[in-house]
Amino acid sequence: MRRMRSLLLSLGLAAALAGLTLAPVAASYPGQNNGRIVFGVRGADGANIFSILPNGKGQKQLTKGPGFHLCPSFSADGRTIAYCSNVSGAWEIWTMRANGSKQRQLTHLNGFATFPDFSPDGKTIVFGGNEGADPITQIHTVNAKTGRDLHTLTSCAGFGEGCFNDLPVWSPDGTKIVFIHADDYDFVADAPVNEQVWVMDADGGNPHALTSDNVPHDQVPDWSPDGSKIAYHAGGFGDGGIWVMDADGGNKHQLTGCVTGAPSPCAQGDDWGTAWSPDSTKIAFLRDLQAIGIADRPIYVMNADGSHQHRVTAAPGLHAVPAWQPIGRVR
Repeated sequence: MRRMRSLLLSLGLAAALAGLTLAPVAASYPGQNNGRIVFGVRGADGANIFSILPNGKGQKQLTKGPGFHLCPSFSADGRTIAYCSNVSGAWEIWTMRANGSKQRQLTHLNGFATFPDFSPDGKTIVFGGNEGADPITQIHTVNAKTGRDLHTLTSCAGFGEGCFNDLPVWSPDGTKIVFIHADDYDFVADAPVNEQVWVMDADGGNPHALTSDNVPHDQVPDWSPDGSKIAYHAGGFGDGGIWVMDADGGNKHQLTGCVTGAPSPCAQGDDWGTAWSPDSTKIAFLRDLQAIGIADRPIYVMNADGSHQHRVTAAPGLHAVPAWQPIGRVR
């Protein structure tokens, strides 16, 4: 497995992961209303999940206690959140209601499971990780109600021993999954080799690359609610930005981050962690100000064309990848 630089190590989670051999959010579904934005926040003894209205008001804490609760993702009806947590020992997939009630552990893999995403019909959860002592991060699915019926969708056959497949997200129509693939891992440089955005059929068939540029793509991508576009991260620490492309990989264009050829780090920080609004008009993301020496990583929202970038979370803090609630029934 590769080291999860931006989620785990940048949150200072090395102590929580001691003893693990480490290597290395989530689909927005169509809705007439935009619900709450959920995200993790680093605290003194771990991280917990909060939600907030898109206008920056009404922040609520959904999880409590020590340990780490991160990478939330909504079901298509907006009523359930899947997330990752290590409170039972290993990193597993958990679920709860959108108001934080009825928290329960879904998987019992005793390995490393993060970044869950519900299928549009709500029956299946896809995630990245490994079972038991398996050292390779792959993409798996489980039954969304029982946590059983584990299926592995990806393979590293034909690639290097440091290969991984991670950070999966369903297309809104349920026919495809976008994810991050790396051919290998350079353990001397502590960096993935040829890390790109890939897509595959929902059963794991026909996997292929959508990007080919020579920069890291180490954060979760996200489909637009109509399935026509994919927002993703491109760039290294200090010069990463948000990009959008057509679902077939065409028409790539940059929305945030350094202008090509500009010195690193960017003056505004490092942007990643995309989540489309259910009405398709906006994108939530993280702006990592640590890249310019400020201990702050707030949630930002912008229009889908990159305009009107503005901060949503007021208090300074190390926030983690957001997800956006479809429909907005639970407020």
